[in-house]
Amino acid sequence: MSVMLNGLPFLWHGLLVTLQVSAIVVVISLLCGVLLGVGLSFGPRWIAWPVRIYSDLIRGLPLLILIFSVYYMLPLTGWNVTNFWAAVSALAAFQTAHVLEVTRGAVQSIPPGQHEAGKSIGLGFGQRMLYVVLPQALRRFLPPWINTVVATVQGSALVSLVGIVDLMLSIQQVIGRTFKPMPMYVLGALIYFAINYALSLTSRTLEARFAYVRE
Repeated sequence: MSVMLNGLPFLWHGLLVTLQVSAIVVVISLLCGVLLGVGLSFGPRWIAWPVRIYSDLIRGLPLLILIFSVYYMLPLTGWNVTNFWAAVSALAAFQTAHVLEVTRGAVQSIPPGQHEAGKSIGLGFGQRMLYVVLPQALRRFLPPWINTVVATVQGSALVSLVGIVDLMLSIQQVIGRTFKPMPMYVLGALIYFAINYALSLTSRTLEARFAYVRE
């Protein structure tokens, strides 16, 4: 227990980096995922097909392979980015593919009659999406989206493999000084559990709050 308490202050910076990476990825994947999900559902083929290929390709790759691919391949194309932004880009691309599928499922679950009703009162496509479809799709979107946020926090542990001092790498650094791995890994597991459990509770609350009543 004393090892865990003494090591806790050294993990603070790493925890902040983990939360920073997760927050940036969540925001980017939310914005891009919703946009691409709407494009996949309602866009013409020249938009929908590239989005479908992107989604299937990225979701079919292990996240670790994607992180290493972006980290080593971007410099070869002339993009000189830091290891932080390379890892963030890979995580954001991975989570965007999942968020767009959540968006697609949510918006396509709205009955076509809702679109026709919007057309009948003279609403354009953007107005129908903003005032008719998205408000109804939101209740079906939120619970699975929270699950992608949980997956983002879990996946952020892999950024330590490209030299980013996040929570996981901070734990390994403390272990290198104390030579007592088990207490520090237990402490790290408790921290990750606390974050993800709070998000899971939020997911269950939203699911109960926005659940449809089935006859």
